[in-house]
Amino acid sequence: MAWRSCSVLLRLTGDEGLRSSVRGGRWPQSFQQRCGFRKAARKPESKKVEEELGPAHSESSEAAAQRRTPAPHWDHQAPPSPPRAFGRLVRPLVFTIGFTGCSFGSAAIWQYESLKSRVQSYYDELRADWLEKVRPQKRGDIRKEINQWWNSLSEGQRTVTGIIAANAIVFCCWRVPSLQRFMIRYFTANPASRTLCSPMILSAFSHFSFFHMAANMYVLWSFSTSAVSMLGREQFMAVYLSAGVISTFVSYVCKMATGRFGPSLGASGAIMTVLAAVCTKIPEAKLAIIFLPMFTFTAGNALKAIVAMDTAGLVLGWRFFDHAAHLGGAMFGIWYVLFGHELIWKNREPFVKLWHDFRTRRGPGGGGEGGGGGDRGGAI
Repeated sequence: MAWRSCSVLLRLTGDEGLRSSVRGGRWPQSFQQRCGFRKAARKPESKKVEEELGPAHSESSEAAAQRRTPAPHWDHQAPPSPPRAFGRLVRPLVFTIGFTGCSFGSAAIWQYESLKSRVQSYYDELRADWLEKVRPQKRGDIRKEINQWWNSLSEGQRTVTGIIAANAIVFCCWRVPSLQRFMIRYFTANPASRTLCSPMILSAFSHFSFFHMAANMYVLWSFSTSAVSMLGREQFMAVYLSAGVISTFVSYVCKMATGRFGPSLGASGAIMTVLAAVCTKIPEAKLAIIFLPMFTFTAGNALKAIVAMDTAGLVLGWRFFDHAAHLGGAMFGIWYVLFGHELIWKNREPFVKLWHDFRTRRGPGGGGEGGGGGDRGGAI
């Protein structure tokens, strides 16, 4: 019910909590031997009959268990014991901090390189326009129509096109039976799994249900123009990727604390960061229900309603969605708009200057360019 309300309210869906019931073959054989019933002593004459019927009965049980196994088969693992539970979060915590730092550092370098090549791209565009006028026009040129469509998009929509394409590719990989085990291991986030770090980012591009993916990508497309115009494409990508990892880490913590283990996947945690950032920055903006456009409300009230619903889902133990990941993404979006932009992005100048000095030392005449390039690096 919460998923439906959220999707109708702001066209947002949550992470799918993918769980399966207890089936045969879930627990290790040693565990079954320790916890199984001991056979009662039998008479010697019945032992021979038991030996003859035992293997056939075992085979039929295993075959029945295999027939009952759903597809895809989620490889369940025993939850870690309480003393080890939070110790397993050390590596995910280090990965979250390192990945977030690398994301913002890469975004700063990307912005520096983009500004540096802007003049050259300007002349390239002038030359392309001149060649377009001189060259004879072709009717029905598909490439030209695609270019016109691409140029008609906003910068935000062009930025999220790559994200949508990546999600579509991962969705297609879920349809390949031979990749099921690989996808479950690396594209679903579960604190009880052997693989903890890489799924924290890969699961943010993973959707098993087409409706789940379509709804999430539609929300991302809808808010992309406002978010990118507010942050810039480089900073937006850093925030989006970091949000995927941070929301998954919050989900790990809550699952360890409550003992409700299970794999999760979806881009909803990162999308909640984008939505929360826009609603916090522009709380007076008007939003509408997707199927009822006549009903409008402010972005600030919408954000409060979504946070309240996910908080209730977390407290009451609703398990259809990963409400902890939603709240983690929303809190990160609110924090970044209020404090993170000042603490992280506006203090990137020393790092950009180091990159500028590194680039100028590698180029010809590095000493002369390095002396006059400090202002350019600081002005970014």
